[in-house]
Amino acid sequence: MTEPAMDLNSDLAESFGRWELGDDAALLAIVTSANIACGYHAGDATVIRRACADAARHGVTVGAQVGYRDLAGFGRRFIDVPPAELTDDVLYQIAALDGLARISGTRVRYVKPHGALYNAIVHHEAQAAAVVEAVRTWDPDCAVLGLPGSQWLRRAGEAGLRVHREAFADRAYTPEGTLVSRREPGAVLHDPEEIAERCVRIARGEPVTAVDGSALLVEADSLCVHGDSPGAVRIAGTVRDRLRAEGIALRPFTGGPPRERTPANLP
Repeated sequence: MTEPAMDLNSDLAESFGRWELGDDAALLAIVTSANIACGYHAGDATVIRRACADAARHGVTVGAQVGYRDLAGFGRRFIDVPPAELTDDVLYQIAALDGLARISGTRVRYVKPHGALYNAIVHHEAQAAAVVEAVRTWDPDCAVLGLPGSQWLRRAGEAGLRVHREAFADRAYTPEGTLVSRREPGAVLHDPEEIAERCVRIARGEPVTAVDGSALLVEADSLCVHGDSPGAVRIAGTVRDRLRAEGIALRPFTGGPPRERTPANLP
């Protein structure tokens, strides 16, 4: 019988210059996959390279967290980019991150859009196709990560890319399975134990509660804890410990051995 397993990912390298956000080092000692910013919505060369080096040291899989060119808005504002330009923007971001990853002893193994781009390509067919074209052009064997049922994952699958579904540990869901807008109350969850319980249910294939109180089945290969959430390190650690206690191994969705609890990778 196959041991149940789940990937745990986080958005990292989102500091910029003197502006610091999150605790990348602590999260990289917990997660199995790292969505590393590529400089368009957040991250500078030093922050990105450091995250790649720490990911390589901990055996964490590196993914390109691509987004709109929107440093001022942290990539959370929709931009009506022409598809051809968006393809080039995404290619540029993946290539830049992969260069820093390779000199750090690792490489980019998957792509996950960030913020407004992530939400837009749930339904925006032209932009979804543009991001898929960028990934396919860069590496047709690359994996992609996104929201179940999105145009992004549908088109990626049709293009022959390896598709993986993501659930959000610390975000509220609508009854339709999309994320509640951050502008709405209750959009971000904060209680580590509540979040961990929900993650166990998702990992077991059991329904969770949507924002309206209805039952929602969220199918996922990976769970995301946002690195910029208050208490992100505590939340990620609680989720990790609860999953393990329930007999669910932590393993990168791109493949590889489960992450063991060793002194080298404890926070």
